Amino acid sequence: MSELAADVAVVGLGAWGSSTLWQLARRGVRVLGIERYGRGHSLGASHGGSRMFRVTCLEHSGLVPLARRSLDLWRQLERESGQRLLLDCGGLLIGAPDSQVVAGTLAAARQHAIEVAVLGRDELVRRYPQHAGLAPGDIGVWEPSAKLVRPEAAVRAALDLAEAAGATVFTDTRVTGIEPDPEGVWLHTPTRSLRVGRVVVTVGSWLPSLVPVPALRVARMPVTWFRPLPGALPYALEQFPVFMRQIGENTVLWGCGSEGPYDIKLGLEQFGGTAVALDPDSSDRSVDSADWNELCGYLPTFLPGLEAAPSRVAVCMLTLSPDGQFVVGALPHAPNVIVAGGDNAHGFKHATGLGEALADLAVGASPRVDLSFTDVKRYL
Repeated sequence: MSELAADVAVVGLGAWGSSTLWQLARRGVRVLGIERYGRGHSLGASHGGSRMFRVTCLEHSGLVPLARRSLDLWRQLERESGQRLLLDCGGLLIGAPDSQVVAGTLAAARQHAIEVAVLGRDELVRRYPQHAGLAPGDIGVWEPSAKLVRPEAAVRAALDLAEAAGATVFTDTRVTGIEPDPEGVWLHTPTRSLRVGRVVVTVGSWLPSLVPVPALRVARMPVTWFRPLPGALPYALEQFPVFMRQIGENTVLWGCGSEGPYDIKLGLEQFGGTAVALDPDSSDRSVDSADWNELCGYLPTFLPGLEAAPSRVAVCMLTLSPDGQFVVGALPHAPNVIVAGGDNAHGFKHATGLGEALADLAVGASPRVDLSFTDVKRYL
C-alpha cells in the first residue's frame, strides 16, 4: 500500500477550500491543498472585489448560526493575517412586506433575535433617496451588522496562514480524477497521482464533473459596476450601503456603493434573466450587451443618476441546487470523500464557518453548527 502524501487533501482553494485548509492546518493536521488556477483567481465564484455579509439569512433559518460563527472566524482571520477583510457598512433589505427579501429577513431576525430596524417608505425616501421608484407599500429592513468582505484578499490570507501552519499548497494543478479505496483516496493529476487519507472537494462549479452530484447545475452570472453621472445623488458606500431590493416577484436587485478604487457594484439575483447554463471548462469569459441590458433597463426607474452602460463587467460562476441550499457531506459510497458545493449565490459569507465544519468532518468530528439541512445524501 502506498504511503499517504497527507492525512487530508483539499481540492479547490477558493473561499470554502482556503478556509478549510486554514482550519485543518491550524489544528496540526498533515494537509495539502490543490488549486487548478492561482491564488484568489477570477475564474470561479470567489472574486469581484467585495461580497455581502448578512446575519439575517433569509435563505434558510439554519444559516443564521452558521453566519454568526462565520463572522467570528472572519474576525479571527483578520486578526491572524493582519489584514482588513471586513468593511462595516450595514445593509438594507427592501421590498413589499410579504416579499421574499423582506419577509424572509424579518422572519430570521425574529427567530434568532437579530437587531434590525424597520423603515417605512417615507423614512426610506428620506434616508436613502437613491432608491427611487418605491411602491406605496414598500418598506426597508436595516441590518446594522451587515458588512462587505474582500474575497480575493480573504482567500490569499487563509492560504498564507495555512502554509504558515504547515500546509502544502499546489497551485496551477488540475485534479482529473478522484479514486477512493478502502483505506484512502487517490488524487490523479496530468503528471502524478497522490494518495491521501481523506479528501475535501471544494471546486465550486467543477464539482458536478469531478464528483458527480446529479442535482447540481452550473450557471454563468455577470457582475457589473457603474459610475454616477455628474450631479447625481451620492453613491458612495457611506450613503448607499449594501442592499437587496425585490422589484418584482422573481427579480431582486442587489449591490453596494462605491468605496476606494471600486465603482458602484450591481447585479440581479440568479432568478433574473441573466443566469444561463455554462460549461465551467469553457475558456470564454467574454461579455456583451446581453449581460447588462436587463439590469440597465431597471436603473432609470429604481436607481437613477447612473451612467447608461457599466464601467466594468465580470463573469462569476454559480453552482445551483434545486432547493437553493448548500450540498455538504461525505459521499455515502465513499466516506473518505467529503464534498461541499451548491453555493447558490449566497455562499461566500459563510466560507469561514463552512471551512471549520468541513475540517471537523475531515477529522471525524461533529460540526459545531447543525448543517443537516445541507446533507449531500438528499441528492444521492
